[in-house]
Amino acid sequence: MATDTLKSEKNTTGGGGAPGLRRLLLDNGALSALVVLVVAMSLLSGDFLTTQNLLNVGVQAAVTAILAFGVTFVIVTAGIDLSVGSVAALSATVLAWSATSAGVPVWLAVVLAVATGIACGFVNGALVSYGKLPPFIATLAMLSVGRGLSLVISQGSPIAFPSSVSRLGDTLGGWLPVPVLVMIVMGLVTAVVLGRTYLGRSMYAIGGNEEAARLSGLRVKRQKVAVYALSGLFAAVAGIVLASRLASAQPQAAQGYELDAIAAVVIGGASLSGGVGKASGTLIGALILAVLRNGLNLLSVSAFWQQVVIGVVIALAVLLDTVRRRAGATPVSGGAAGTGVGGAGGRKAQAVKYTVAAVLVAAVIGGVSLWNSGSSGGATKLGMSVSTLNNPFFVQLKAGAQAEAKAKGVDLTVTDAQNDASQQANQIQNFTSESMSSVIINPVDSDAAGPSVRAANKADIPVIAADRGVNKAEVATLVASDNVAGGEQAARTLAEKLGGKGRIVVLQGTAGTSASRERGAGFARGIKAFPGIEVVAKQPADFDRTKGLDVMTNMLQANGDVNGVFAENDEMALGAIKALGTRAGSSIPVVGFDGTPDGLKAVEAGTLYASVAQQPRELGRLAVRNAIEAAEGKKIDTTVKVPVKVVTARNVADFS
Repeated sequence: MATDTLKSEKNTTGGGGAPGLRRLLLDNGALSALVVLVVAMSLLSGDFLTTQNLLNVGVQAAVTAILAFGVTFVIVTAGIDLSVGSVAALSATVLAWSATSAGVPVWLAVVLAVATGIACGFVNGALVSYGKLPPFIATLAMLSVGRGLSLVISQGSPIAFPSSVSRLGDTLGGWLPVPVLVMIVMGLVTAVVLGRTYLGRSMYAIGGNEEAARLSGLRVKRQKVAVYALSGLFAAVAGIVLASRLASAQPQAAQGYELDAIAAVVIGGASLSGGVGKASGTLIGALILAVLRNGLNLLSVSAFWQQVVIGVVIALAVLLDTVRRRAGATPVSGGAAGTGVGGAGGRKAQAVKYTVAAVLVAAVIGGVSLWNSGSSGGATKLGMSVSTLNNPFFVQLKAGAQAEAKAKGVDLTVTDAQNDASQQANQIQNFTSESMSSVIINPVDSDAAGPSVRAANKADIPVIAADRGVNKAEVATLVASDNVAGGEQAARTLAEKLGGKGRIVVLQGTAGTSASRERGAGFARGIKAFPGIEVVAKQPADFDRTKGLDVMTNMLQANGDVNGVFAENDEMALGAIKALGTRAGSSIPVVGFDGTPDGLKAVEAGTLYASVAQQPRELGRLAVRNAIEAAEGKKIDTTVKVPVKVVTARNVADFS
């Protein structure tokens, strides 16, 4: 028996053969995956292993990692927290609003922001522990509440962040990013809480067997409330760091980040069934996601395929975790450190493993750096970050840009920011690291784009703004049509069709976006000239056709006597047409915006009365042409206006 035990221990520690290597890889799957990814990206892209790009990876991992540290506490207790992204946005909004609109001292605004995060977590914990709600439902409700409150407080518009707090998004000594330092500090706090405190040991006990923990005398309900409050605290810190990077609090910030946070925790080796998880694993998981996104950007992989790749990696991570458990590997949890067989010896072995891994990584990185040295191309390289490719307008903008790039023989990399200002900031950072000849940005938000564009300015990379401008930063030129003027034209067109009298509804775009604000402002200004027109309702439908259908259906229930509709883009207009049925075009004119192919077909069919056409292909084409000229040092106009024209049945053939 003793002999068998010794053999087992020898195999587990990996005295030197294949079983030992197999055990090392299984026990440290996330670390192994990170090493493989770093090596692969280094071989595939000569820009990956630059100091600036590695710092970019750290910055881009910071917010996800901080959120994930908080989620680690919850997952260790066999819970889940889907609200962290919304809580992060709400906390940042509270800070910005308190320090600006309410005139509260900045230090107190920071305290209020952190308190907001803790309060949201406390409510989550109370609902789970005392309300007996499943964690999924309780935190899903908070996700909606937090996002809604953020929009209510900000009125759907970004709020400038206090400059003193915005320093959290800057660097120390001009090179060390503060977000990375905050991430490290929060990681250390997580490690200490999990491994050195009573609360941490309680988390592992609750996650391992909640009933046994209760019978052992643990106050499980109180502990759970504390755990969710702790998750809310970390979410607030993440929100403040994110807003500091963007120099503004975005009410729509951090959407979907809760999924990234959960993915980072699971990739890092934690189990969704509870009882397992550690800070180092979560950090590695967040770095894997950041390396993936950064590397795929550098390799010019399609934005759509990036989502596929990341999903596959998450699935493989969970599969590896399953294989590890079936193989009998014993995961290291903070609560178990220093206990059981091997205690100090186990910690020694673990330290040796990480040291060997670090040496191997350093050797590989050094070799790859030599391999890639001197490999630099002289071709003109352009980077283009589009706000979203889920909208036909921006798909056409991309198509026009790619056609022009092909005609001019330049290399164009297009990325999709997915309406996430933070993700767009990461993409512009990556373009800057690649030393692009020129960068084109179609901003998600004009204010939030400022800091990343300023970084490109420092690197002497000319930036072209397409469709929307950039605030507090230098752009070589703005290629755009006038959204405000277009909104005024839409108002005049609809009012004249109604004979200057009527009741109309407005479908608004995504709250907080500059396109929605500008088109809405232009329409409001234009409709004032027609006092007989009454706007009876305004509701956001997020530039989405399906939401346009649903929102219009609901609005008709309360306002059945409307006789006109303005939608801030064609997609929502097409949804409204579906809701109106046979009344669309015959008795209720609908005016859209963008002049997309589907919108023009509807104008031709008579269901859409008019669309304000922006010619997105021409926008993309001119953006690339000006980017090439800026890269060559030629003098270009500071503003390039693309004509906007109202398209009706009379002139649709000219556009089709």
